[in-house]
Amino acid sequence: MLCDSLANYFFVNLVMVNDDVQQLLRHSYQGVLSTHSVQLQGYPFGSVVPFCLDKQGRVVVLISDLAQHTKNLKQDMRCSLLVFAEGDDIQAAARLTLVGDAHPVEDAQIADVAARYYRFFPQSKDFHQVHDFSFWYIEPIKYRYIGGFGKIHWAEPLLVANPFDAHTEADMVQHMNQDHADTFALYCQQANIKVPNNTPITMTGIDGTGFYLKIDAKIAYIAFEHRVSTPQQVREMLVAMIKSARKSKVVE
Repeated sequence: MLCDSLANYFFVNLVMVNDDVQQLLRHSYQGVLSTHSVQLQGYPFGSVVPFCLDKQGRVVVLISDLAQHTKNLKQDMRCSLLVFAEGDDIQAAARLTLVGDAHPVEDAQIADVAARYYRFFPQSKDFHQVHDFSFWYIEPIKYRYIGGFGKIHWAEPLLVANPFDAHTEADMVQHMNQDHADTFALYCQQANIKVPNNTPITMTGIDGTGFYLKIDAKIAYIAFEHRVSTPQQVREMLVAMIKSARKSKVVE
């Protein structure tokens, strides 16, 4: 009986930690990639990189073949990525060290990965297509998550895949940007995301847990109340969220 209770406790705790990890990964879009230096054997080498998640929920980066970190990865795929939440006190902010192995994105997946990445980082399209940049993904081996006092854990990675294929996601995003862009500021207001007046906002991605908005140069993630798995459920969730936002605005 005690063993069952302990097993259940650790399972629930693991799920909660991974939920926190997934939220942090989705709320982040840049981090510090650490690789094993080729030039300075035995020393780590850190680089700042933007990233987004692929359909499997893995971190994807676009890096130059000439960059030191790419040369390092070609010799040793082992790496880590440090991401952390924004805040005035960096020691109090949630942070994650994702330890894993980096691999080039397979040729068959490049078009889908690139389409999503370009929406998050439009400027990347030019240097990817013109210069020697390539997409890599990180297959996580272990997470080290620090969420505050008493919330320090090693955790096994549980990836949360996007239920929508690249074409379906792109269609939903395009529809929102073309027909409902006037709602984006309200979504931000409801989520307590500050947006300066006249700041351009575009939707960049949708998955089963929420959606992404590009606010000028920054990317914000807004979570759904519960997971969805079909475009119809996405529509219903977005309609419910905007109704709630408009109601709150009237009350104010």
